[in-house]
Amino acid sequence: MTFEDITVDTPGPAPATVLLAGIPGSGKSTVAAALAARFARAAHIEVDGLQSLIVSGGHWPSPDGDPEADRQILLRARNACLLAGSFAAAGFLPVLDDVVVRRSHLAHYRAHTTATAFHLVVLAPGPAKAWERNNARDKRLTTDWSFLDGAMREELSGEGVWIDNADQTVAETVDAVLAATGLAPRK
Repeated sequence: MTFEDITVDTPGPAPATVLLAGIPGSGKSTVAAALAARFARAAHIEVDGLQSLIVSGGHWPSPDGDPEADRQILLRARNACLLAGSFAAAGFLPVLDDVVVRRSHLAHYRAHTTATAFHLVVLAPGPAKAWERNNARDKRLTTDWSFLDGAMREELSGEGVWIDNADQTVAETVDAVLAATGLAPRK
């Protein structure tokens, strides 16, 4: 067999794309990986990882209001959506995780995720729990982003499904995501 005989995309694309949003420390990456692991075919797209692909000229988000950092937030979201579309077309459920606080950022995701149904799930353990989790992990942040919790609640109120995972295990949170989205894992 040669590569010319192989079809990458499947006749039936993935049933949906899931975007797990929340402030840093809310459990997005951990829950996204565990959620993807419940499916026979799924991909975890950690949007921070896409930002780290920028070798020079990268501007990470900052509380200082850097216009270039804001532009790169949308660049990495667009790249995440392109990657999600590719995985979905090949039959893999894309599970993205990103800090999404602004309604315009969410609109960007919705506009660029067109291959499948789109599910927004906001993990909202509260700022104190998120900061506690941040300080207990390897991927520690030096900036306290807990102020984003209030902004996220104001901007995204009424959008998607909100899960308070402060007192839930990872497995319980994944179960809550599955119940809220109606997605059925296939192994």
